[in-house]
Amino acid sequence: MPANRAYVLAVNSPATAHRGAGPEPHPLAGPRPTTGGTVRRTLLRTALTGAAALGAGLAATPPATATTGAPRTRPRPSTPQEALQELAAGNRRWRACRERHPHETPAIRRTLTTAQHPFAVVLGCIDSRVPPELVFDQGLGDLMTVRTAGEVLDEAVLGSVAYGVLELGIPLVVVLGHQSCGAVRAAVEAEQSGEPLPAHIQYLADRISPAIDHSKEGDARIDATVDANVRLVRSELQAEPDLAARISTGALAVVGARYELTNQAVHRIS
Repeated sequence: MPANRAYVLAVNSPATAHRGAGPEPHPLAGPRPTTGGTVRRTLLRTALTGAAALGAGLAATPPATATTGAPRTRPRPSTPQEALQELAAGNRRWRACRERHPHETPAIRRTLTTAQHPFAVVLGCIDSRVPPELVFDQGLGDLMTVRTAGEVLDEAVLGSVAYGVLELGIPLVVVLGHQSCGAVRAAVEAEQSGEPLPAHIQYLADRISPAIDHSKEGDARIDATVDANVRLVRSELQAEPDLAARISTGALAVVGARYELTNQAVHRIS
């Protein structure tokens, strides 16, 4: 991917980060959205502690300069659009090397011992260069992250995503692929060579292989398959009945995105 591909998460209006300063209570620790769970869900919640029209997407914009002054506290993002705005603002800070490293104070850590109210689920790759909390400049209690090689889905991953959405009322799921994904490369090269991969790595390749873009060759095939794999995983999540029901009401969005190692930008996968 060319280094000058400057795509970033963007929205119609500038986002103001929902950050507190010093020992203030965690701004996301307010009342949890009502999801109408059953007794089974209540027990599960206790055991584990505790889109339609978005009106905007992710578009090309120049790198943003960091805002000055103390960050302003704002409520937990409660809609898909608000969650996208918060992630967009965080990625701009990350790209500008003006991270705030929010929600790490002793007071916030104490607050989070009793409850959690993350505003987005990020399903990303295990690659050590793409930690969601860093690339979106978020802190403790902000994101629920699920990471597998190549964003591969299985029952445990589906259950983890569903827990965030159905039990915690999270309004946004982001499937986050990235440039130069080793799992995607392994799947493409294994198909080309016909040689099986070691043990459980073959399972990963088998899950990614339906997304391989045969219209391209060489590194271009790998790069195109990164995007195609995000689309595949996104569509599988969108087809899950419980998630689809929330998508149909506008309470949830499941979007695909990609992180570029060359410029640290996150952009939307259409």
